[in-house]
Amino acid sequence: MASAAEQMAANISLANFAQATELKKRLWFTLGALIVFRLLSFIPLPGIDPRAMESLFSTTQGGVLDFFNTFSGGALSRMSLIALGVTPYITASIVVQLATSLSPALAALKKEGEAGRKTLNQYTRYGTVALTAIQGYFISVGLESWGASSGASAVIDPGLLFRITTVISLIGGTMFLMWLGEQITSRGIGNGTSLIIMAGIVAQLPHALAALFENGRTGQMSAPLIIATVVVVFGLILFICFMERAQRRVLIQYPKRQTQHGMQAEKSHLPLKINTAGVIPPIFASSLLLMPLTIAQFAGKHTAGESRWGDIMITVTTALQHGAPLYMLLYAAGIIFFCFFYTAVVFNPEETADNLKRYGGFIPGIRPGKSTADYLDYVLVRITVIGAIYLTLICLVPEFAISKLGIPFYLGGTSLLIVVNVTMDTVTQIQSHLLALQYDSLIKKAKLKGRNRR
Repeated sequence: MASAAEQMAANISLANFAQATELKKRLWFTLGALIVFRLLSFIPLPGIDPRAMESLFSTTQGGVLDFFNTFSGGALSRMSLIALGVTPYITASIVVQLATSLSPALAALKKEGEAGRKTLNQYTRYGTVALTAIQGYFISVGLESWGASSGASAVIDPGLLFRITTVISLIGGTMFLMWLGEQITSRGIGNGTSLIIMAGIVAQLPHALAALFENGRTGQMSAPLIIATVVVVFGLILFICFMERAQRRVLIQYPKRQTQHGMQAEKSHLPLKINTAGVIPPIFASSLLLMPLTIAQFAGKHTAGESRWGDIMITVTTALQHGAPLYMLLYAAGIIFFCFFYTAVVFNPEETADNLKRYGGFIPGIRPGKSTADYLDYVLVRITVIGAIYLTLICLVPEFAISKLGIPFYLGGTSLLIVVNVTMDTVTQIQSHLLALQYDSLIKKAKLKGRNRR
């Protein structure tokens, strides 16, 4: 039987939305921030020829830069101020979280509450600046030589000044995006960083659909294959929605209490999501792959044919193209690792067991305390295996089809997973705000009735 909260959530209508003034402000703020993000993606770096850049980037279709370009909403192909997107910030967050798990000093800092969290966030910002500076330098060096042999260089005036300007501009753009994401999280709706990534992917979808139908018009793809692609995309969306809603409910029982019908035991459920980590594993895994690959791509363009190091760089980027066995293996390993790592970060069995013991709750047949923690860990590991397999299949099977069948890259499983998952999380937050508003209105009505009776 549905709970009272679920029944109220089902009754939420647009009439409630009209009264939600605070929610509308948050939605408008989120929309405005995403518009600013899209406008910034069209502002090129100083010293870049946009037309030459577009021409050069068209020669890398299907490569690692195409993947990076999807996450940045096309900003990389235009070499804009936010060409690196939020990828350096995500990579720095991964490094800090891993360091927190390995370093006792950082782990103690994490337990200090709000003050410790602010310090860790500051470390993440420093790491973001350092990673952006490294990537920015190699990008500037690579841009100077990219297409120079054919006389189509995208850099108007190569030199030290251009490199310094590029690094500073990219740092400013990435830090602004990081700040914008934090503002969306605190003053808007949803997770700011995830929404920025999703907005970039959604902005590329019209281009993906146009490329899909253009392939059909030119005969590169048959009509049945196009229809099958659309059907598979909708099937993937439904499958993602189903798996993201899937839960393993652990029965929780509380001591018997006196009620109108005598002594009765209260029962509840502890919901454990099959995919506890959400969309974080593919984002983290792709970010870790993208940073070194981007450096290798641009460094290889600069030194190709001039040294053995440059040839090695070209070999690495070739071996890690989409659909290549090494790329698929590393991507799958990254997804599986971050599934277990992030699940361990967001869910602590020992803490949950202590809370249950404190309030008198227990799992039938399991002793409170350590036995309960061991049981929750046992269940969590097994459902995380299912979640990791699901994420790996969703992200890699479409990648394999893309590389073999020539389907536009933007319709890949990773892109669909991010868009669907972030959309569901955002809608859930909107429903939570509307549900809170409905509870407030019920409380006010109850108070008015109490006053009238008096």
